[in-house]
Amino acid sequence: MHLARKQHTVVDSPYGPLTVVATDGVLSGLYMTGQRHRPAEESFGERVAACEEPFPEVARQLTAYFAGELTSFDLPLRLEGTDFQRRVWDQLVRIPYGETWSYGKLAAELGRPTASRAVGLANGKNPVGIIVPCHRVIGASGAMTGYGGGVERKVRLLAFEAGARQL
Repeated sequence: MHLARKQHTVVDSPYGPLTVVATDGVLSGLYMTGQRHRPAEESFGERVAACEEPFPEVARQLTAYFAGELTSFDLPLRLEGTDFQRRVWDQLVRIPYGETWSYGKLAAELGRPTASRAVGLANGKNPVGIIVPCHRVIGASGAMTGYGGGVERKVRLLAFEAGARQL
């Protein structure tokens, strides 16, 4: 039986330090300080320098995103969750940069139009925030409903994307 090798590093961002986790050399987590559903620190594995693989490319793409130069990430991901959660997370990356979808639209896109609550729960458990853009999902009324990284960060990320898209 193969025991997964986990490593992590911390990169700076305009939204505070981001803990980036890799499992067997593949990005498997991106967590903000104070994030809801953030796993225990000891589950992240050994802390390594940001220059160790796969972290340089993750950091490069995050830096380009925060500079407004990158609108979608191209990184291999290892997302661990239920089949339904993984289907939701796969759908999140289809939400265009600078746009938002409601939980209902996301559920409908999955072929489960009555599952908006389940979609919301899966969205909240997204292990790779920002890169898998769960911040782009809002309430049907346009309300800034919960975000694991905090509603204030969600509002800032959406405003940043909308502004960067205008340029």
